Amino acid sequence: MTRIVIIGAGFGGIAAAAELIKDSRNDVTILEKADRIGGVWRDNTYPGCACDIPAPLYSYSFAQNPAWSRRFPPHQEILTYLEKCAADLGVTELIRFGTEVTAAEWDGSRWLISTTGGALKADVLVPAVGQLSRPSVPSLPGAETFRGVAVHTAHWTPDVPVEGQRIAVIGTGASAIQLVPAIAGRAAHIDVFQRTPPWTLPKPDRRYGRARHYAYRKVPVLMQASRAGTWLLTLVTGAAVTGNRIADRLVRGVSNVQRRIQVRDPALRAKVTPDEPMGCKRVLFTNAWLPALARPDVDLVTEKIVAVTEDGIRTADGVDHPCDVLVYGTGFAATEFLVPIRVTGRDGVALDDVWREGAHAYLGVTVPGFPNMFLVYGPNTNTGNTSVIYFHEVQARYIAQAVRLVAHGDKPLEVRAERAAGYDAEIQSRLAGSVWTGCQSWYRNASGRVVTNWPGKAQEYRRRAARVDRSDFR
Repeated sequence: MTRIVIIGAGFGGIAAAAELIKDSRNDVTILEKADRIGGVWRDNTYPGCACDIPAPLYSYSFAQNPAWSRRFPPHQEILTYLEKCAADLGVTELIRFGTEVTAAEWDGSRWLISTTGGALKADVLVPAVGQLSRPSVPSLPGAETFRGVAVHTAHWTPDVPVEGQRIAVIGTGASAIQLVPAIAGRAAHIDVFQRTPPWTLPKPDRRYGRARHYAYRKVPVLMQASRAGTWLLTLVTGAAVTGNRIADRLVRGVSNVQRRIQVRDPALRAKVTPDEPMGCKRVLFTNAWLPALARPDVDLVTEKIVAVTEDGIRTADGVDHPCDVLVYGTGFAATEFLVPIRVTGRDGVALDDVWREGAHAYLGVTVPGFPNMFLVYGPNTNTGNTSVIYFHEVQARYIAQAVRLVAHGDKPLEVRAERAAGYDAEIQSRLAGSVWTGCQSWYRNASGRVVTNWPGKAQEYRRRAARVDRSDFR
């Protein structure tokens, strides 16, 4: 029996577990620090939170859902879907909730795992903690003196006051563009603090009616057709951010037209017009963001924040912006993989030291010096244009193959250092000429290395990670 410990019960962890439990010789345990599965869809409950990838694609290929209410469903619906998948696949019963992993150490033959609920041993360790699990809050002078309510979007709770409040939102990323339109009109006033304007595209959302639900239940193959159609659309946006000039001009033109139609005021339009390459940061799908900024009770502030005061925010022009609620829509520490878990590999080497200049892994899955450890959603496996769940499934199948090799071998499985180094050099060389080097974003670490994104098309990743090559390993 091969003992496997998976860290994290989000989409990635559930996908890995579902693949691994197909082999009855595997003993699978999932450690989840929260009291419920779901990852980002459990943690993010702010008003307006919804998927920005169409649901037919943002779902498991082996568990299509005929009951989606709309093309871009809200977070609660996605969470419900994931919980149902976990229950139907027999994964829920394998989860230890309220168990946070603090450290993992390779002792020469197995992994010794320290948790808040005690110690465990495992033959194989599968970290699936994701890239968007640790909220990033900027260090602003005076933040501790603020007398109102301060909250990150990932820590939103139902008791955060909105009605009749003066609200300051820091950031114009994916969370902020959903939150602001959802609370505009309810709050007394909203100040949005923007560092750089994002590129946006119209969100082709629509409700799914009874006829569609009936057809999907009766003829499930129709869901595959919908998924394929969505996939084709992502090929266009993907081509736009990976160097195709025709696709780039097309997508850029659509964005420019949206901005001109939705923002009539020339001064405001100038503020929301990006001056960075399209795609260097995440392109955002929305129909409500720009109209929300044009409302009389919403102000877009582009001056730099210099301090937080007791009553609000002060900007570089000396203006004080009073607020009752301060919302950090400032994203996540996506480049700090596995933090704060202390992972120690062969010969006592710390993963933090190996990744000091930036995280890297062969196929985003396995790291030299860390035998029998396989990552889900590891370095350079994020996608800038399609569903990350597609990548999760590829990784889950790869890990299942690797575990079979572990089970049938008499030695641990460790990727060869030279193979991993050659792969990393190739990936970084391709990324060096990509649009993602055109600005500072959560795709890059402090030194400028792109550590999150995959440089090519999703189907290339699937092809390269479709089969475990035994010669890649010691």
